[in-house]
Amino acid sequence: MAPSLEAFARPANPEPRRASRAAVLATAAALLLPGCGLLESAGNAVGGGGQPQAGQQGFVRGFLGGVAAEEPRAALAARNVLSAGGSAVDAAVAAGFMMTASLPSRAGLGGGGACLVFNPRRNEAEAVLFPPGGREAVPPRADRPAALPMMARGLFALHSRGGRRPFEELVAPAEGAARLGLEVSRALATDLAAVAGPLLADPWAAAVFAGPNGQPLATGERLLQPDLGGTLGALRTAGVGDLHQGQLARRLEEASTPAGGGLTAAEMRAALPRLAPPLAFRAGQDTLSFLPVPADGGLAAAAAFAALQSGAAPDAAAARGVAVARAWRERGGDPAALVTAEVPADAAWPVLPASAGLAVVDRDGMAVSCAFTMNNLFGTGRVAPGTGILLAAAPGIGQVAPPLLSAGIAHNANLRSFRAAAAGSGQHMAPLAVALPLFGALRGADAPAAVAAVPDPGRAQLLSCPGYLPGANSSCTGATDPRGAGLALGAVDR
Repeated sequence: MAPSLEAFARPANPEPRRASRAAVLATAAALLLPGCGLLESAGNAVGGGGQPQAGQQGFVRGFLGGVAAEEPRAALAARNVLSAGGSAVDAAVAAGFMMTASLPSRAGLGGGGACLVFNPRRNEAEAVLFPPGGREAVPPRADRPAALPMMARGLFALHSRGGRRPFEELVAPAEGAARLGLEVSRALATDLAAVAGPLLADPWAAAVFAGPNGQPLATGERLLQPDLGGTLGALRTAGVGDLHQGQLARRLEEASTPAGGGLTAAEMRAALPRLAPPLAFRAGQDTLSFLPVPADGGLAAAAAFAALQSGAAPDAAAARGVAVARAWRERGGDPAALVTAEVPADAAWPVLPASAGLAVVDRDGMAVSCAFTMNNLFGTGRVAPGTGILLAAAPGIGQVAPPLLSAGIAHNANLRSFRAAAAGSGQHMAPLAVALPLFGALRGADAPAAVAAVPDPGRAQLLSCPGYLPGANSSCTGATDPRGAGLALGAVDR
């Protein structure tokens, strides 16, 4: 029997729950000072110091929600926010920013993504779309054209859909991790080993991701990103608009030129995330919502789910989903109609870009499911000098095809309650990594079993509450694919 979210183990010495604004600002100032003794105290403060105690404002107890994420430190960041009384939206924002420091191969300030949000108060799901922006033409002297950076603006837009904690508080843990360093996770070490040759050919990337011996950093080694920490600090203090129409935008424009990206401040200023209704279908008494196009991994997941309902085997359902997504890319049309329409069998696509996923739910039943991407492992493989930003690869130029960003959420409109959330990665298998766990969860499978059923190279993150939230807290389970390097955690007061 799978453990409930309430039963997930808590670290022996959990990080404090809440960082007051004064503590964050004091730590930011302290980071400018020398001294070895600073590191641990500053890390605690940036990561969430000032934990409220019983009787104090902000103190919360009991079941607080759960998270499943593809990278462990991102899961911990989300759990800490939930433990501080933050919403699922707050937790997803903090985890997204943390991934820019802890898993920059798949999620970065130079990249973007897409998220689904279920808000039980509004009793509806909606999508926040911020994929790495395409370019109309290859910029002059850009030998590796960069996508328009959308991550920061996208996470800010996500925060507007139900955030309770101050936005700058959610950026601070990632800033601290970048400035003070963190241990390379197994997930990041695997990606580094896969592309070490071309990545470390860039001197600015090598300065970050290579050890003293010139080899890529391995699991457990220290990753320091002071330039990225400075950029995150600027976003925290000046706001995300600074990256698109302020001093930081001008710096990135200048820095992208030697990196071969060719970004312009005018393009970055015009790049905006957007809100959209999800691709939604009924499944029994529940409503299933998937990411809408142009995040067509949601369309593929919807088609794969429909195929599973019709009795198709997982591999056949995966092929069906990818064929539907390809049909939409080639011919357009009504996505909802394409889910069950006849389309040509899928021919072999070129290798699709990597992505990373996370799912979060809070005690009120608000849920978020996200997929992030750099449009290639480590994007263009080049860092914009002085900013710490890895540039994402521009989609539609050369051999770069957009990834199949895949996420889904199930809720019950009659009960105004959350049922399940999944996020998938694994290139062409990412849509099935959403559809198959949701299909299993809605049929009563526990979360670990539903996740383990996904074929390689798919990797799933799943949260499931058969008794629905809010309400039946003890029914909730969460799982990350055991073949990956992620982490699933519950958030329960001590």
